[in-house]
Formats: sequence, structure tokens, C-alpha cells
Amino acid sequence: MPYPPRPQLRPRPEYAGTRYSAHPLLQARLDAFIVERYAEGRSLREIAELVDRTQTAVRRALDKHHVPRRPAGARPLADQ
Repeated sequence: MPYPPRPQLRPRPEYAGTRYSAHPLLQARLDAFIVERYAEGRSLREIAELVDRTQTAVRRALDKHHVPRRPAGARPLADQ
């Protein structure tokens, strides 16, 4: 029996369709949003869906602000 598909996140209205905009104020807000969501624990994929960008664009924004990335894979389970 296959697993059900995961839900797709919808882009936030302020970032939807702004994929190629190079306006500095929008880019600064976008970068701040990305850094905040990553600090909250969201994945690169989830953030990319929220801001209507690629995972690579999200990764570059984190690198630009010197945010250390978490290791790949699921979070370890807490000891029981």
C-alpha cells in the first residue's frame, strides 16, 4: 500500500510570483523570512515552497547570512 502524498505548501502572497524580482527591499525581507523559518526548524523544501523559490535559492540565502545548516536526514528520536 503506497503512502499518501505529502501536502504541498502554498507560497505566501507577498512572495508568490516575485521569483525574478531583484528589488533590494523585497530581497532583504525574503532573506529575513528564510533565516527566521529555518531557525524555527522548517526544512529547505518547506521554505522554498513558502517563498516560491528553489531549494538552491533558499540555501544561497542561508549561506549569504552565514547560517549553519543542519545535517541532512530526519531529526533523531529522543531517548525514551
